[in-house]
Amino acid sequence: MTSRIPRDSRLRLVRPRPLAAAPTAVNQRRPRRPAPRPPEGTPAPAELARTARVRLAGPVRVARWADAALGPGSDGATADGKATLSDATAERAAADLGLSAAQIRADWDTARLAGLVEVHGDSARPGWRLRAWDRDDSAVLRGWVALFDAWSLAHPEPAGQEPAAVAEVVSAMPQVLSFLQLSAGPVPVEQLLDLLQQRVTELRTERCEVSYEPGTEQTAGSPSPAAPAPAANAPLAPLLDWALRALASVGALTYGDGQATLTPLGSWAVWVKLEQICVAAQSPAGNIEQSAEDMLRGCAQLRPNAARAEYRAWLAARPVGSAVTELIEAARGEDALLRGLAFEALRVVGAPAEPDVRAVLDEPALRPYALLWLAEHDGVDPEDAHEALTREEATWLWVDTAAAVADHGEAPMLVRHLEAALQPTVPQLLDEVRAVGHPRTVQVLVALAAAHPDPALAKAVRRAAFQVHTGG
Repeated sequence: MTSRIPRDSRLRLVRPRPLAAAPTAVNQRRPRRPAPRPPEGTPAPAELARTARVRLAGPVRVARWADAALGPGSDGATADGKATLSDATAERAAADLGLSAAQIRADWDTARLAGLVEVHGDSARPGWRLRAWDRDDSAVLRGWVALFDAWSLAHPEPAGQEPAAVAEVVSAMPQVLSFLQLSAGPVPVEQLLDLLQQRVTELRTERCEVSYEPGTEQTAGSPSPAAPAPAANAPLAPLLDWALRALASVGALTYGDGQATLTPLGSWAVWVKLEQICVAAQSPAGNIEQSAEDMLRGCAQLRPNAARAEYRAWLAARPVGSAVTELIEAARGEDALLRGLAFEALRVVGAPAEPDVRAVLDEPALRPYALLWLAEHDGVDPEDAHEALTREEATWLWVDTAAAVADHGEAPMLVRHLEAALQPTVPQLLDEVRAVGHPRTVQVLVALAAAHPDPALAKAVRRAAFQVHTGG
């Protein structure tokens, strides 16, 4: 007696679906919130980008010289393992570009801070922003904002300052910049100094650094009187002067005649930062303070649009570099669903995540996800991105996705996942699944056999699972 359904069931070929949220893979249709508009009088992005290009013309010139003159694999660019120009390279660049060696070094350091040059281990190479500099205004603005964020490194503090006091001023400057942005005009330095002193006092209070005057009564268990920390005695006026000069050096403000004024570029950057804080404060599902892994678990039950909103809020609350590192670390875990969700979150990050995504191409568990991410980043239609995978990589991804569905989804969804296989027949699929050696192969095949309504097909899948388990 034979089954009415042939054992060699043909699989309907469909394009593989990206793993978004296995339990509820339903598109959510919600009206989009209108994009916030910058303050009135803010120049258009194209004009801001032109200003940023002028500001960073020197660093771009040096970065392009290094790209052309040194070439891939050259070890003459750096001398200390930190991608700092060697003396010989700086002199060569100075001769070629008609600048002093000191200016070459300054422009090189600025190029690194702006992401025009990326440091990888003990070497440097052109960054993606340099490649896109002439054609992509968003890349230019991202580069300038990266320099703006690193203002304290672009212009080192004066010698002899207490490190703790310097750190307090750096932490307090966002509030000073916000005040400048709201003032929309020149502000006297004395007023900024008062604001800085108030903010530094708040920071010390938050750390419970309370000064005890002689004769002050103490309650039981209260800390014993201690001498004020050196930072508490440090004068803030010289540090404010340094901070304003540093911000002026990167083009964020103008400083002179006892007053400071944000430039249009600086005002726009501060507004962008304030908008990011607002987005972070409106975390839809309340996962903003969670680790990457816990945030992704919290997003597993959300529909795709809601999950992306949560990713954006989570990302806005932390530096991009550390956020990308956290997401990739979460992707390295054993939960296949989190692996897929982590790369969905990295799609929200966009171009800044590219170096880290490329760095995991040698990891078998992450390689298929990274290849799809890079293909989409390069402009390939998501429906065609799977063509970047080899047959083995696509099969590995099929098993990994099936593992996520088996762990977090429902039986009918696992059966439907069969349709996404590249192989035209079940026997061919089973042969290739066994060959790729995914660590979850047995569990996936057992779950698929239990879920499939066709007894003959289920039996074949169970046999394959047994063969994998016994090494047959």
